[in-house]
Amino acid sequence: MEILAETAAALGRAGQKVERTLERLHAAAEVDREVCLKAAAQAVHAYFIQRELCGLRNHDDPIQHYGIPRAVLVRLGAV
Repeated sequence: MEILAETAAALGRAGQKVERTLERLHAAAEVDREVCLKAAAQAVHAYFIQRELCGLRNHDDPIQHYGIPRAVLVRLGAV
C-alpha cells in the first residue's frame, strides 16, 4: 500500500512540475523562451515516464488537461 501511495504522490509532484514549467513558458519573453521550452520538455518527459510506470500508457488526456504546447511535444518526438 505504501508503494502505491508513493507512486501516486510522485505522479502528482511530476504533474505539478509540468504545470509550473508550462506557466513559465507561457510567461517567458522571447529571449528566455528557449530555456523555458527545454525545461518544460524535460518536465513533461519525466511526467510521461512516471505515468507509464503507473501503467498509464495513453498521454492524450494529460496533453489536453495541461494544454501542453506542440513545441514541447515536438521536442519529445511525440508529434
